[in-house]
Amino acid sequence: MIIETFPVGLLQCNCTILGSAQTREAIVIDPGDDIDTVLAQLKKHNLTAKYIIATHAHIDHVGGFKELKDATGAPVYLHRGDVFLYEALPMQAMMLGLTAPPATEIDAYLDQGDEIGTGEIKLEVLHTPGHTPGSICFHTPDNTRLYAGDTLFFGSIGRTDLWGGSYEQIIESLQRKVVTLPDETVVVPGHGPNTTIGRERKFNPFLQ
Repeated sequence: MIIETFPVGLLQCNCTILGSAQTREAIVIDPGDDIDTVLAQLKKHNLTAKYIIATHAHIDHVGGFKELKDATGAPVYLHRGDVFLYEALPMQAMMLGLTAPPATEIDAYLDQGDEIGTGEIKLEVLHTPGHTPGSICFHTPDNTRLYAGDTLFFGSIGRTDLWGGSYEQIIESLQRKVVTLPDETVVVPGHGPNTTIGRERKFNPFLQ
C-alpha cells in the first residue's frame, strides 16, 4: 500500500492519498486545496484516483472537490449530514477572507458501517458527529490506522462552536466509537501530527 499524507491550503489540512499497489487505484481523503500537489503525488506513484472522500464538509477539507473530480473523473463522497455545509461554501470562504471554490455534485453518501476500498485498501466508516453533524472517520479493519478528520487531534478534539457543532455529541462519538479502538491504532488527524489511541486515551484532557 502507498500512503502519502501532506498538509494543503491556508489551514494546513492533512490530505491523504491511499494507493493500492495491486490496482494502481487511489482513495484521496480531504483534498481541501493545492490540487496540483495532489495530482503530482498521484502521478509520482502512477496512481489513478478512484474515490474522493472527506471526513466533513468544512472548506479546508472539501474546497478541492470539484477541481480534483474534474481532473480525475473520480466520484466524490460525503456524509449526508454535512450537505448543508458544502452548499454554504461561499459563506465559509467569506468568513476566512477567501474566494469561494466552485462546488460539484456529491456522487454518493457515506454513513456508519459503510466500506470503501480498492485492492488491499479497506476503510470502514465511523459516523462521529460533534465537530459537524456529518463528521466521519475512516478506520482500517486491521486496527492500524484511523483517519479522524477534525474529530480527534494530538492532545485535543475538534472545535464544536461552528455551525452544527455539539460538544456533547463529539464526546459521545469519541467515547463510543473512537477510544474503544486498540491503543496501537495510529490516528491521522485533520490537522497537525499523528498520534495513537493509547496516547490520547491516557493524556488527552478531553478523554479523561
